[in-house]
Amino acid sequence: MVNIKKKKGVIAILTGGGDVPGLNPAIRAITIRARREGYRVIGLKRGWAGITELIRDHKADNSLHYLDLTDDIVNRAGRTGGTFLHSSRTRPSHMPKDKVPDHLRDKYNKEVNDLTPEIIKNLEWLGIDFLIPIGGDDTLSYGVRLYQEGVKVVAIPKTMDNDVPGTDYCIGFSTCVTRTIMMTNNLRTSAGSHERILVMEVFGRYAGFTAMLPTMAGAANRCVIPEYEFDIDHLTELLVEDRNINPSKYSVVLISEGATFKGEEMIFQNAEKDMFGHAKLGGIGDIVSAGIKNKSAQFNNGHTINVINQKLGYLVRGGDPDAIDSIVPMAFGNLALDLILGGFYGRLVVLKNGRYDDVPLEVVTSTKKIVNLDKYYNIKRLRPHYHRFEMKPLFLMAADS
Repeated sequence: MVNIKKKKGVIAILTGGGDVPGLNPAIRAITIRARREGYRVIGLKRGWAGITELIRDHKADNSLHYLDLTDDIVNRAGRTGGTFLHSSRTRPSHMPKDKVPDHLRDKYNKEVNDLTPEIIKNLEWLGIDFLIPIGGDDTLSYGVRLYQEGVKVVAIPKTMDNDVPGTDYCIGFSTCVTRTIMMTNNLRTSAGSHERILVMEVFGRYAGFTAMLPTMAGAANRCVIPEYEFDIDHLTELLVEDRNINPSKYSVVLISEGATFKGEEMIFQNAEKDMFGHAKLGGIGDIVSAGIKNKSAQFNNGHTINVINQKLGYLVRGGDPDAIDSIVPMAFGNLALDLILGGFYGRLVVLKNGRYDDVPLEVVTSTKKIVNLDKYYNIKRLRPHYHRFEMKPLFLMAADS
């Protein structure tokens, strides 16, 4: 039963960056527990955009910017994918002139503006005592800024890439790996039927965990990751060899979206960048597929091998969370409440070596989490390196940062 008599304060939740399965279970866990403890819970809509665009006037319609969360609201969404609070890649500390809300343009008219003073005033106007941002390193980096400005922040890590520093696990990663394995296995039948090489582009801007884990699980013969610049001749030779020794005459490679050829840069869909300076990746799978087909004959007795090219993209983002992405968000949400109840702020809830814990929030901006090539990647064979699994965390190489 909701303990409305205690009136301990107001907690705000937001989800930023890309959507992943597991966000709604996290929102549900926080809301149910917080309301039972006597807190009012507010959902800030569209990541940092909602609190940025809020108008501090009780007569204004702010329904697009926030809503009060109830048990009924979060229970309806709690087992579904995506985020019912919506999301964005807004960065209030680096707001382009044309993105500044209309009611603030007289005051903020530089090419790039820091709207943090307005964010703090908006949080105060809503009466928010505690803030729980759920996101990747971009979203959480602004959480660090607000904590440094005095806001009581407790953060939860979320990203399919699993590359938030300080934690072995980020919400969304397990479902991404599960779906990647499932879809790769589904496409094996087409690759085998036509004796082709299957190329699948997966998520992973700077870190190759989403390509490494499915490959380690047997979904692919090879994987190409952002941490290592690869040679297309080397990759083609390995894949032709894999195909020719396979009785079904096919082979599979997973390509991280941030993978690069030797001496070249990442492949972008266009030059447009978000507020965090990231251009939208996409296209490396197309280029690799064309390169493999073009070069296959020289490693296959002069006979060209056709390629099946598939970009997974939003197929692994959408839909309901798997078991791990239902359980971990529940635990993360309750851990965040434990910290608030204990008076601890500026913390990031984490999983480390199979145990729930928390670390200083500043870890998000102080380091990078990528695959340790020496420990986990065989650059000669372009695949994960298997060596001594004792005392490794659930997702193996995910502990290193």
